[in-house]
Amino acid sequence: MVVDMELQEAKDAVLQLMKDKEKIESDLRTLKEILDSNHVDMDEPLVDSEGYPRQDIDVYQVRHTRHKIICLTNDHKALMKKIEEGLHKVHGLAMGSEAQEPVPNVSDSQEIESVSLEPFLRVNLVSPGSPAEIAGIQVEDLILEFGSIHYRNFKSLTDIGKLVENSRYKTVNLKIKRGSNSIVLSLTPRPWVGKGLLGCNVIPLEIVER
Repeated sequence: MVVDMELQEAKDAVLQLMKDKEKIESDLRTLKEILDSNHVDMDEPLVDSEGYPRQDIDVYQVRHTRHKIICLTNDHKALMKKIEEGLHKVHGLAMGSEAQEPVPNVSDSQEIESVSLEPFLRVNLVSPGSPAEIAGIQVEDLILEFGSIHYRNFKSLTDIGKLVENSRYKTVNLKIKRGSNSIVLSLTPRPWVGKGLLGCNVIPLEIVER
């Protein structure tokens, strides 16, 4: 069937994008090791107090590495957007293939989600340049679903920590409520220049806040 062929093509396209993403993340890890070997991060000055190039590091190498990291981070952000769009397409085609009926429009699917899912976490910090920021997460986002965790099976933040640790370099889908909109984001937990694997902080919502 045409829908099945389109679905397979859409899946193949997303898989290729995921491979491209993994390649970029591998390159970013290699570049970070270069900075680590020079004992500098992305912001540390490359000149001494008198304005001369520092003698304790390879200034040219560090400058070149930083530039490549910025370019690759931008490429990664654009790629994540394409992957998100691709996943939406796969989801839409899969719904059409299974039900053999039109895919519900955005407002319909949001209504379904708002009935079946309750927010259980709130984002209160997102670090610049972190995997969370790259995924599009924003402060005050309310999380409806974090991978396989939702309000019905959520016990504590330890559950989230374990899921994140077990999902290094793997895509975790997040369903988020932002204002009156429900959106799906793709997050890839991984080491970066800051602490942790996400670069964001979430706090459990009390029932009163929901």
